[in-house]
Amino acid sequence: MNDQTPAQMRPAGAAPGAVDAASPARLKRVSDGAQAPLLPDFCNIGIVVRVLLAANAAAVAHALVGAASPGDAVGRFVTIAAWLEGSVLLSLAALCTVRRSVAGRARSLQWATAVGVPAVATALVSWGVHRIGLDGPGAASAPVAWPAALRALAAAGAGWVLVEYFRLRARAFSPSLSEARLQALQARIRPHFLFNSLNTVLSLMRSRPREAEATLENLADLFRVFMRDTRELVPLDDEIETCRQYLAIEQLRLGPRLEVSWSLDTMPGDALLPSLLLQPLIENAVHHGIEPRTEAGLIAIRVERVAERVRVEIVNPLAQDAPARPGNQMALSNVRERLMLLYDMEAELNAAPADGRFRLTLEFPYRKERRRRDVRRHHNPDR
Repeated sequence: MNDQTPAQMRPAGAAPGAVDAASPARLKRVSDGAQAPLLPDFCNIGIVVRVLLAANAAAVAHALVGAASPGDAVGRFVTIAAWLEGSVLLSLAALCTVRRSVAGRARSLQWATAVGVPAVATALVSWGVHRIGLDGPGAASAPVAWPAALRALAAAGAGWVLVEYFRLRARAFSPSLSEARLQALQARIRPHFLFNSLNTVLSLMRSRPREAEATLENLADLFRVFMRDTRELVPLDDEIETCRQYLAIEQLRLGPRLEVSWSLDTMPGDALLPSLLLQPLIENAVHHGIEPRTEAGLIAIRVERVAERVRVEIVNPLAQDAPARPGNQMALSNVRERLMLLYDMEAELNAAPADGRFRLTLEFPYRKERRRRDVRRHHNPDR
């Protein structure tokens, strides 16, 4: 799945594909109409592994075709691998580096990068391999222009095929994303949640009008977030603020039965993640861990940075009585699918009951937002 970072959006009013790099604050979000980036995230381990496997599988097939013997096939593969491995790795490194710079620009420029970078990288590697004689006996004295040009042309074609494959893959998953978004909206904007929230506001109107007003503001903010495109990346600070607003409403409704513990001292607030990734998990903890209980229950939320990864841990009590149907599944499946599409093999979600509590652990790569917005410093505890 293609991800959309703040650098991948274009200014409002600009021509499609144009980006004003000098004024990131004016960049347009994908949910506001900007096109999604064409190039996939070539820094992603899953994409790198897929490309390497595809390239080597093609090399093995080419070596086997026309080989007189197994030894001849091995020799042909070694000759191909001499320039192929370097070409693929150099192309991936270059595309990983330039992707953020060209994302959001003209579509023609993105396509030119997709086919041009592998072609140039392959030509350079082929020239180097030829110069040191790894193309075979007598290769160093033979002309290099023709084989290098053929390999560069093949690399350009492979680059086009790979980008088209990942583009079609993202499009194929779009129905799943739309369905997941609709499920999230239906689960979040539930009639009884809205009914309970409005009843809470009505009960506070006369006795505690300031709290009633704050609750309405939180509810309005939540609805704005719920209507946001869930493919859009937001800072972790913003997602935590959304979770706080949701819990503020639930705490007014559930009273002392709901206790929340936050551990955010080492949280990287500028880390980017999909919108509404954490809020459904916390709502799940409230719905399955607190609502069925008659006494107080604690939801412990810890967010921290571990090396170049973000780790989220949510612990809630288990229901006193076994539920009529298993819980904690739809939201987890939804989040797992979104993590797979965005981070591939770089994200991990584990959840299981242990010692009378339900423990969820989520890890994903730390991708930093350019402009830090730390809502923890400006959070109003009364809201």
